[in-house]
Amino acid sequence: MTARAVPILLSRDLRETLEFYERLGFENRGAPPEDWQYLIIGRGDAELHFTEDAHVDPLTTASMCYLYVDDARLLHDEWAHLVEPDPATGSRITAPVDTDYGMREFAVVDRNGNLLRVGSAL
Repeated sequence: MTARAVPILLSRDLRETLEFYERLGFENRGAPPEDWQYLIIGRGDAELHFTEDAHVDPLTTASMCYLYVDDARLLHDEWAHLVEPDPATGSRITAPVDTDYGMREFAVVDRNGNLLRVGSAL
């Protein structure tokens, strides 16, 4: 049996969410968000789904997922200038750190409060 899991994250505005992630190199893999009121995006093998919820409070983490990548530092360097810190929404990116459990990790919080932890093996 082949199995995989795909996180479904929350979004206050699917069009805004699509634009945020397109800057990070993701592409829309579904219908326009206005057609389905749902968003499917991907970058390489990584896929994220979003559902709209007008009541999302971006200053609290709505949900989270972990993205395993080949080189977390390289990806952080690519994304660092694309994610502008925004105190109104809490959107931000953290610097990579090497963990005691053998991973190099950083985090991105999107404009909806979703936390993406991104890591690669040391």
